[in-house]
Amino acid sequence: MDGTEERNRKNCGKNEPEARQKMLDTGDEKDPAKDRVTLKKEIGLMSACAIIIGNIIGSGIFISPKGVLEHAGSVGFSLIVWVLGGGICALGSLCYAELGVTIPKSGGDYSYVTEIFGGLVGFLLLWSAVLIMYPTTLAVIALTFSNYVLQPAFPNCLPPYIATRLLSTTCVLFLTWVNCSSVRWGTRIQDFFTVGKLLALGLIIVVGLVQICRGHYDALRPQVAFEFIRDPSVGQIALAFLQASFAFSGWNFLNYVTEEVVEPRKNLPRAIYISIPLVTLVYTLTNIAYFSSMSPEELLASNAVAVTFGEKLLGMFSWVMPISVALSTFGGINGYLFTSSRLCFSGAREGHLPYLLAMIHLKSCTPIPALLVCCTATIVILCIGETHNLINYVSFINYLSYGVTIAGLLYYRWKKPNLVRPIKVNLLVPISYLVFWAVLLGFSLYSEPVVCGMGLVIMLTGVPIYFIGVHWKDKPKWLYSIVGAVTFLGQKLCYVVFPQDDPSEITPLTEKTEKSEL
Repeated sequence: MDGTEERNRKNCGKNEPEARQKMLDTGDEKDPAKDRVTLKKEIGLMSACAIIIGNIIGSGIFISPKGVLEHAGSVGFSLIVWVLGGGICALGSLCYAELGVTIPKSGGDYSYVTEIFGGLVGFLLLWSAVLIMYPTTLAVIALTFSNYVLQPAFPNCLPPYIATRLLSTTCVLFLTWVNCSSVRWGTRIQDFFTVGKLLALGLIIVVGLVQICRGHYDALRPQVAFEFIRDPSVGQIALAFLQASFAFSGWNFLNYVTEEVVEPRKNLPRAIYISIPLVTLVYTLTNIAYFSSMSPEELLASNAVAVTFGEKLLGMFSWVMPISVALSTFGGINGYLFTSSRLCFSGAREGHLPYLLAMIHLKSCTPIPALLVCCTATIVILCIGETHNLINYVSFINYLSYGVTIAGLLYYRWKKPNLVRPIKVNLLVPISYLVFWAVLLGFSLYSEPVVCGMGLVIMLTGVPIYFIGVHWKDKPKWLYSIVGAVTFLGQKLCYVVFPQDDPSEITPLTEKTEKSEL
């Protein structure tokens, strides 16, 4: 450790790309693989499914039904939006499966776009994700967790502002510590709370089906279900899909931790094929269950759909619903921390963020600096107070990044047609997704120009940052010295080093010859 740190300290004041290359060298000429410090591969198929399901099922299914119904205009059409939303996610996930096994790097959208389109486009996705997207989503989920936990103590009013923030901060800090300590602990928590989420939603579905069997399904009758509350418009339908997309967000998160997946070229697509249809089925049945006990007017008037459902049907056991939602959101916070920290890690490894964020703990092999940055950014967003407007920016930026990434798949097919691709989806899959994506974003921008425009502005603020921080290579030597000193101090405090990459796992597949088979 001492020898490695000394080399790192000396190299930090030099040109950073050269310094980083030297830091990656272990110095063990006899057996370089023996003491290699790499990200541990501890995510099997079950844990991979748990990461996808656990990240999708967070607070969205307990928040979005109201927004989807409000914009869709009728019960029947809102259910169609939920099913189609799952179908669109399935199309997107198939495209991501191809990208994930072709470019098997951690970092998801960012890594793929950087590989395909270059540094600027990749940096803009990274900038918007690190600055707004993931800290805001984490803050919203943490606040949902604290509100549901504290609700039984404040049955007749909202929980105090300070209490919700303190509990949210405590939860984020605790889960950051867990993920800093061990990858295995983080995945075990994810596995456990994913099962808990499915059981909670299973309870809602079973109770709802019992209601339907008893004949309580007036709102679901075709002649009633398609009675529109207001005249439908294409813009409102687009906003309904955006609301549903918030509940489905997270379907691409396994791609952020590709390098920690056991046999990623097999388990990544398998996990996607299992998880997306399961979540779509659960979401659709959950909404059907809601409508078996609540009229559209009651659902629109409720600020906590699951709690209202429990109060109407579970009687003295209605306390089960707030606890279930709290457990669901707790697992969602863990999943977002686990995956978003790997995005910072990947960005730093490419030179788009400080190199300290690309380091991992010498023993536990966890990206502690990246986790601490994600934790700090989330706590800052929590302290700001108002996060509801930011959710709309997040949804727009999310869809924008999905579309750019899947457009990259088509461009990569044209740019490298002979590249070996273990999975190669039909061209109709990405084209269908992009057509839907263009229509959705176009009408969303027309309906909510300020909200969507702010999302674009947030992303484009990264352009000058990129040219100053990344593109400008001839920075003053004193600046490199400061960065080197900070990096060395961070290494000492966090006990971290640069990992060695396994070329067989992170290098894109090679070109095939004309006669070779896929």
